[in-house]
Amino acid sequence: MDLLENERIDDLQYEGLKVIQNKNSFCFGVDSVLLSDFAKEIKRNSIVVDIGTGTGIIGLLLCKKTNLRKIYGVEIQKDVADMAKRSVRLNQLEDKFEIINCDICQILDFLEPNLVDCVVTNPPYKKANTGFKNEDETQTIARHEVKCTLEDVVQQASKLLKDKGEFYMVHRAERLVDIMCLLRKYRLEPKKVRFVHSKPKEKPNLILVKAIKFANSFLKISEPLVIYDENGNETEEIRQIYGR
Repeated sequence: MDLLENERIDDLQYEGLKVIQNKNSFCFGVDSVLLSDFAKEIKRNSIVVDIGTGTGIIGLLLCKKTNLRKIYGVEIQKDVADMAKRSVRLNQLEDKFEIINCDICQILDFLEPNLVDCVVTNPPYKKANTGFKNEDETQTIARHEVKCTLEDVVQQASKLLKDKGEFYMVHRAERLVDIMCLLRKYRLEPKKVRFVHSKPKEKPNLILVKAIKFANSFLKISEPLVIYDENGNETEEIRQIYGR
């Protein structure tokens, strides 16, 4: 596999998976790994769309963690989408994982509406005019709502999903109110929420959300997911999620 300048191949240490990343750009973090585990209950033979796939980490993991039929990774940045395509080939998953290089608001030019079984997404967390902007353009687009907003993501997911289709997202915990309001607005009923804490006594910094299109209202709050124990060691659950 040919690599471009500043690119490297990282071993995910899970089912032999590897991913190509650019060390000078935005690389995947624990949030993507947690989302792939949260969404592993995806039904057999599902058609899945990963909105904002980045280097394809979530799609790669879901290809091994689930029995999905096909996953489409949507990525607006051409160079990042190219990296994802090469990671798909590196893992010989071309029959299951396809990368679409487009703006998410144009996704219906490539996929039919109301036919997708599941949408997963790890979208930009920060609003366009907040936070530090001293990173490069790739990092800015990945972290800030520059090319798409949270509402864009939820709206396009609703358009793609079939009746009772599933939506899985990881986001910052402080955006919970925004998330719930937008899900209801676009007919995606929140069904399960799980808060993620760095340590047991710290406030949550991430939130995992599952919603179902046109479902009845009933929300389950799952027990918190804690990454490190009081001594700074990974918890047993995190070790299992990473396959250690």
